[in-house]
Amino acid sequence: MEEEWNLYGRLIRDYDENHTHDGINGERLAKPFHAISKIGLTEDGGSRRIGFSKEEKQVKDLVKSWMEEAGLSISEDGAGNVFGRLEGKDPSKPAIMSGGHVDSVPNGGHFDSPLGVLSALEVVEAWKEIGYQPNHSYEIAIFSDEEGARFNSGLTGSRAMAGEVDMEVQKSFTDQDDNSFAKVMEDIGLSEESFAEAARDLSGIKTYVEIHIEQGAKLEEQNLPVGIVSGIAGPAWLEVDFIGSAGHAGNTPMTERQDALVASGDFVRTIHHLPGQVSDSAVATVGKLHVYPNGANVIPGKVSMIVDIRDIYADTRNELTRRIIQEAERIADGFGVNVNHKQNLEVTPVPIDEERKQLLSEALEKHDIKPVELPSGAGHDALIVGHHLPVAMLFVNSKNGISHNPEEWSSLNDIVQGVHVLKTYIESID
Repeated sequence: MEEEWNLYGRLIRDYDENHTHDGINGERLAKPFHAISKIGLTEDGGSRRIGFSKEEKQVKDLVKSWMEEAGLSISEDGAGNVFGRLEGKDPSKPAIMSGGHVDSVPNGGHFDSPLGVLSALEVVEAWKEIGYQPNHSYEIAIFSDEEGARFNSGLTGSRAMAGEVDMEVQKSFTDQDDNSFAKVMEDIGLSEESFAEAARDLSGIKTYVEIHIEQGAKLEEQNLPVGIVSGIAGPAWLEVDFIGSAGHAGNTPMTERQDALVASGDFVRTIHHLPGQVSDSAVATVGKLHVYPNGANVIPGKVSMIVDIRDIYADTRNELTRRIIQEAERIADGFGVNVNHKQNLEVTPVPIDEERKQLLSEALEKHDIKPVELPSGAGHDALIVGHHLPVAMLFVNSKNGISHNPEEWSSLNDIVQGVHVLKTYIESID
């Protein structure tokens, strides 16, 4: 695979050189995408760089070398987060930060989210070319383990930087190979102690902006290269158990059954219609479900599931949670079964403030791109940083809305237009 692999060639094949201007160079940008894609390359052309792996570290080290060539000073915290800093004209001012992550899901694509890191770096390369020095210092962040593929708990690096980590929970994690969190840290030259000390004084950062692939098809449907993220949804995970009575599938009359799966099926069907009642951006999903005792000839006595509930606004997300619980209780009563529920996860969503959306809109219009807002249903490092600092996000067009898959694709034309918008926005807040 590696011998014939040429992401660079695919990226520049249809590239329009008219997008290379104001210091931003599409051909230059395509080269690091290709170099990163070769690290952790899978047999079917995907990417495997799970968090805190040697592959993730290898990419970080590679990007660090590019940062140094660009004249940035490099620092790394105890969680493995990497920061490249370009000093501004007034170093006493808080820095503007941009970036992303370089880890992936076990067989992911090549744009989520080296795009965020490399776009932030291309802004520096453009400034070097045109002789621009920002007033504020500028930092590029590479956050560790955003995807959470190793410990089923993502946004790890940004949570560590922001001081949002429960260390007792973190220490309890083991990976798919039964390696402890401590062992995993040790293998890449870190430790539990260093990780616990990664929290940073965020007063030195003015704001954070992240560019990411859309992971949806709304921009593609409107033939737009770049869009404005209106808010980042915070997930709430609700564990719901329907409890009936197991029995013989042949000997129990239909009128005397307490079938937990029948009740659960009605509940799952009902959930589909609830998000639209509270918000245009709310969603709810049942993607994990267990049936007990799970026998072909046994009436299900218990069904356990996780309901993933998301919105970019906390009040509507919480209202949707309330309605889902209300429906669970109503349906359980109707089928003569019991229901228990508990909330396993609740992350505060981050709506993007109007001032930043307006500045992004002006940046898009400057590049003759129609401003369109769309919510992010997925979590990003900007979600965590946004709990503490003003944040902004841009989405780049994703072909067919595919992500976390080797077929993930964003064209170089769209990527470069996104970098132009990012650069213009950063200069506007500088």
